Amino acid sequence: MNDRCVIITGAAGALGRAVVQRFAADGARLALLDRDAAALDALYPTAALRLAVDLADAGAVDAVLARVVATFGRLDALVHLAGGFEMGEGVAALSHASWQRLLEMNAWSFVTLARGAVAQMQRQRSGHIVAVSAAAAREGAALKGAYIASKSALQRLVEALSQEVRGDGITVNSVAPTTLDTPANRAAMPDADRSAWVPTDSAAAAIAFLASDGAAAVHGQHLRLGA
Repeated sequence: MNDRCVIITGAAGALGRAVVQRFAADGARLALLDRDAAALDALYPTAALRLAVDLADAGAVDAVLARVVATFGRLDALVHLAGGFEMGEGVAALSHASWQRLLEMNAWSFVTLARGAVAQMQRQRSGHIVAVSAAAAREGAALKGAYIASKSALQRLVEALSQEVRGDGITVNSVAPTTLDTPANRAAMPDADRSAWVPTDSAAAAIAFLASDGAAAVHGQHLRLGA
């Protein structure tokens, strides 16, 4: 990734920090996106480009992507980590607000990013797009209906986009972790067996592979991480 331009969304999160560290060590030029501007500034005070953006706002995302390309001259990889998890409402009690919120966080955000990223990569005839989906997307589970539906939607979008752009030299894939070993998950599940959880540095390594030319023949896949 030496000297390549990489956008990382959700850069201020636990996985974001591991991914930023990995790509920085590999020599990439980074554009770091998150909705929390203060967290970006605190975590990455020397980063060349730190941009706060609401990924549900298509116009704002277009402006951010244009700024990245204007700054670096190209876009070699888009790494989309931002998303959200919620439990609670069963399907029969699911509110429209909950449904809309999770679809925007986990699926629509991918669409808003893809528009500008794909256009630039098509001009270059090269590029890699990597999203974070979830192993849970393969089947429904009680009290996780909206979350799983939104991650399943993300996987279908990844597959569809992959088929649309693979002829342009662009790869589109996702990693699908079981449970990431993050401080938030440890706090939420203090008594859980963490032996099968996925370390964030391991997830970062998988993401770095999918964003590299070594994955040029990998299209529309969801790399399961964890047991």
